[in-house]
Amino acid sequence: MSVTTSGMQSKSRRRAVRAFVEFVSSMRFAIALLVILAIASIIGTVLTQDDPYPNYVNQFGPFWADIFRGLSIYTVYSAWWFMLILIFLVISVSLCVIRNSPKMIADIKSWKDRVHEGSLRAFHHKGEFAVSTDRAQTVSTLERLSAKMGYTVTRQTDGGVTLIAGKRGAMTKIGYISAHLAIVVICIGGLLDSNLPIKLQLWMFDKTPINTNAVINDIPPDHRLSTSNPTFRGYAWVPEGQYVGTAILNQQDGSIIQDLPFSIQLNKFIVDYYTTGMPKLFASDIVVIDHKSGARIPARVEVNKPFTYDGISIYQSSFQDGGSKLKMTAWPMSGASAKTMPFNGTIGGIAPIAEQIAGAKGETVEFTDFRAINVENMTDGNGAPDARGVGKKESLRDAFDERLGSGAKTSKPTDLRNIGPSVQYKVRGTDGQAREYSNYMLPLDVAGQRMFFAGMRVSPNDPFRYLRIPADEDSTVKQWMLLRAALETPATRAEAAHRFAVRSVPKENADLQKHLEESANRVLNLFAGADKLGAGDNPQINGGFQSIAMFIDKSVPKGEQEKAAGLLMRMLEGAMWDVWQLAHEQNGMPAAKIDEKNTAFVQASLNAISNSFLYGSPVFLQLDNFKQVQASVFQLTRAPGKNLVYLGSLLLVVGIFAMFYVRERRLWFWLKDNGQGGASVLMAMSTARRIFDFEKEFVRTRAQIAVALGASPIEAAKAVPATGAAVASSQSEAESSEVSTR
Repeated sequence: MSVTTSGMQSKSRRRAVRAFVEFVSSMRFAIALLVILAIASIIGTVLTQDDPYPNYVNQFGPFWADIFRGLSIYTVYSAWWFMLILIFLVISVSLCVIRNSPKMIADIKSWKDRVHEGSLRAFHHKGEFAVSTDRAQTVSTLERLSAKMGYTVTRQTDGGVTLIAGKRGAMTKIGYISAHLAIVVICIGGLLDSNLPIKLQLWMFDKTPINTNAVINDIPPDHRLSTSNPTFRGYAWVPEGQYVGTAILNQQDGSIIQDLPFSIQLNKFIVDYYTTGMPKLFASDIVVIDHKSGARIPARVEVNKPFTYDGISIYQSSFQDGGSKLKMTAWPMSGASAKTMPFNGTIGGIAPIAEQIAGAKGETVEFTDFRAINVENMTDGNGAPDARGVGKKESLRDAFDERLGSGAKTSKPTDLRNIGPSVQYKVRGTDGQAREYSNYMLPLDVAGQRMFFAGMRVSPNDPFRYLRIPADEDSTVKQWMLLRAALETPATRAEAAHRFAVRSVPKENADLQKHLEESANRVLNLFAGADKLGAGDNPQINGGFQSIAMFIDKSVPKGEQEKAAGLLMRMLEGAMWDVWQLAHEQNGMPAAKIDEKNTAFVQASLNAISNSFLYGSPVFLQLDNFKQVQASVFQLTRAPGKNLVYLGSLLLVVGIFAMFYVRERRLWFWLKDNGQGGASVLMAMSTARRIFDFEKEFVRTRAQIAVALGASPIEAAKAVPATGAAVASSQSEAESSEVSTR
């Protein structure tokens, strides 16, 4: 009883295993996996991968961003579920190939010569001929004709009957096998070049990513992979004149250090430009130093032209600053002094702001980037000049026109120009908060007036907002800085208000003159941020036009606010002229002439001073000189699966070609003596896929056989199945074939 029960359980398990294998190797299971992979690949293509998590929070909101992160949507191609689907797809297609390949190969080898006359007469595509020649001569004729038509044949003779079996295009089944194998090979190649081998090493050898800043040489082996690592994709940052022997592999929770069997020394980074100022070549002259032999191999790496050594390909990924030396001047942005200080720095370094600078409270400057060349589009979307090249508006029609048609055309006018060097840095306070700044070295032409652009942003995700400081006759910010400092002095504001009143009102009208002087002094105090009534209840309003607007809103009735605003602005512009003249006197400079150029300078200075209250830095750092040091960012890959992917692609092309353009056809001839010195021939033809072209081919083949055998038209007609116009069609095909043969 127990033996019977055990046997039944064993049979049940075998049936379950067989059912599972059939399900996994079925076409519907493989197609379902392919659909999921296709959807995941679309997500991975449309959604930028491996961005900082705050970028996704800004895009989707904190709720969905957290859910998408849990599903690894931001790292689709290295997600565990993506790898698992690939593995199941490999298993599914492999089982399908293992189950069906023997049958297909056996079918390719088979001649299907175990047929009888009755079976051939049951074929839909058949023909029968009576010939006057004997059976041996007819067999020879049919074999030559079959070979001419591309068939390989075999012959069997049994008594008074001869069977000729031919086949053509049997290799189409190799196409099915090749196409399925291609999927397996490509998936295996993808798995080898994926993050899966790295994850297996982390799991098997207790490796962990490192998420703290440390010197690479001091990082312990727990966070490093050996040079024998079979596959990886990492990055190396190499400044000019230096070398590295490791690559950084970015992981979701840190980085892994990949030791290389060689070091990369960057001799020089090369960048070449078109006449428009756009870059046309990025290249790095490097020396690869082998760690074992000490050999030094010079090479050049360009974009899309990698250099491969010891199975590792070195690509030119990007370039960055490698520690350029900067000489700058620090101008105070608050207080009544315009005294400058030299300020030097190195990209990647940190420098404290001296306490002598007005408004400085222990802040530090972190230099992050330097660019010697900045190519900008100096027009906006409507063709108007724009110093930053920021497109203002774009209609739907413009958007389509921009993206359709020639890849070289554009619907927008462009004015590409090199606007000179720029430096980017952060000013970090004692509380740890930082603002980022981007200052251009040279003034830019804006509507005929030269301006220094000083950008500021609070968050890396925000665009820079630019403070435009008007340049003086010497193309410096000195005149504006003196004007700003003079405005900060109460005595200077009072004297400027007095001079403005004396210039504007005759001395005979002393009361009006005194009233105007008080009003001018009041508006100067509001603009300078000295009158706190202008700030109201908002502590962020320190001065500028916002302070004047707040004062008008609180002190002037609604109906008279527009008139009061115009009057105060005229007073402010007139009094600021006198502040500028006083700044000249206090610094031993000649008085400025009243002309259009100087008037425009004062008006631009008003705008810049108003915006400077939002600048948020105690200093303005003006770049005076620099010594540029470039650095290349290389992508280093060891991809053993690449050749497998190439092989799989080749197999896929061969398989698809064989499946769609090679058709299997079978041809049989049943010959027997007719007792009158001749022979009767029964012909049958079949194909794996019945298509309309095969119907034509059958009629043409039947006609060629009739011509080759010399069958009389009557005998050929009798051999054709009675299908109406088929007889006439057969005769017509036979005639045309005979003509072509002749």
